[in-house]
Amino acid sequence: MGFDARFLGVEAPMPSVPEADAAASVALDHLHFTIVLDTRRRFARMTGVNVDGAALVEVERRDDWEYDARIPEDWQAGPEVYARNDLDRGHLVRRRDPVWGPPEVAARANAETFRYPNAAPQQAEFNQSLELWNGLEDHVLAFARVHAQRLSVFTAPVLAVDDPPYRGIQVPLRFVKVVAWRSGDELATAGFLLDQAPVVDLDDPMRSRAGIAARERARVAAGAAEVPDLGPFRTFQVAVADIAAITGVEMPLLVAADRMTPALAADGPRELTQPEDLRLGAP
Repeated sequence: MGFDARFLGVEAPMPSVPEADAAASVALDHLHFTIVLDTRRRFARMTGVNVDGAALVEVERRDDWEYDARIPEDWQAGPEVYARNDLDRGHLVRRRDPVWGPPEVAARANAETFRYPNAAPQQAEFNQSLELWNGLEDHVLAFARVHAQRLSVFTAPVLAVDDPPYRGIQVPLRFVKVVAWRSGDELATAGFLLDQAPVVDLDDPMRSRAGIAARERARVAAGAAEVPDLGPFRTFQVAVADIAAITGVEMPLLVAADRMTPALAADGPRELTQPEDLRLGAP
């Protein structure tokens, strides 16, 4: 039950929140995955899922989203966030990733991905685009399936303090993913950053594309850490250390195992224009 840090045969633990944030975080274990929920923002601070590429099965999709009954509803961003707008309930732990094993196990894992702590608002174009979120997830899952590979995948929205407010929540504008696998006897990882800021418009001039860009320039001018402007239809591989810094979580073993060498990381994010650009194999 829940994420298994030894699933790969080497230690690959869930990223952890700093001690200062622990009181506002709750870990929710599900079949083959775990969600660490930030109860203040009402979205996941981090998720982790074990993917067994040799045992993946297909289960019919049913969009029956529910509150997680184990925690108060007001800790969760529920259906009101997604009603009558262009925001999808974007899975963080992808529906198909934990769906492996015997049929009854796979069916239960599938159903458990449809809990509101596992969702974050994603503009429909961003969520469904083959060039963005969905395309990256498809390639990662295909890698696991084709090579009968076990993976651990960590996904989260970047919960920035100046994310735009909307219906009682703040809409995350960036999302991160770290993929971990075993290479020989060692852990290997790769990190990715995706940006929906240029395609989110919540009917407020300061949340339009131009407004968001102006706000980002103001943040950098004020001394905030600069985050690359990735733009629509672009996916970047970035240093796992940068993901740790952006999300504010601790993941030292994942950082140390990054396949993006310090020399490559010094050149900044690597744009991915074709599946072969992903560094998911031997260096």
